[in-house]
Amino acid sequence: MSPDLALQKAVLARLAASGEVTALVPVDAMVDAHGIPQRFPSIVMGEGQVVREPLTLEARHRRIYATLHVWTKSMPVARAIAGAVTAAVEHLPIQLESGHRAISTVVRDARFLRDPDGETAHGIITVDCLAEVAP
Repeated sequence: MSPDLALQKAVLARLAASGEVTALVPVDAMVDAHGIPQRFPSIVMGEGQVVREPLTLEARHRRIYATLHVWTKSMPVARAIAGAVTAAVEHLPIQLESGHRAISTVVRDARFLRDPDGETAHGIITVDCLAEVAP
């Protein structure tokens, strides 16, 4: 399994296990999908990126980015969800599948946009994970 898919699965599992997150977003509204969801609030797994980190001669370290899109009908709720996501992601070390090892996982940034429809709030959260990938 690629390290970005391993991070995606781990983050979604962590969010689903967080009472603080699920109090704001139902587990079945945390999905890997395209576009604006039909259900509000929701968390949609978005874009990912894997960048080589030349920390050792083995060259097994990668910086993995996962983007989460928060969709709500209220900007304060979007901000509250982002806070809950940050607490869930940064609370304990993330466990990755397929022999990859997360060294550090943090929320790099969160930004909030008002949708042109005048009703929808959109939060974009970037999760940053430094990982050692399986050989």
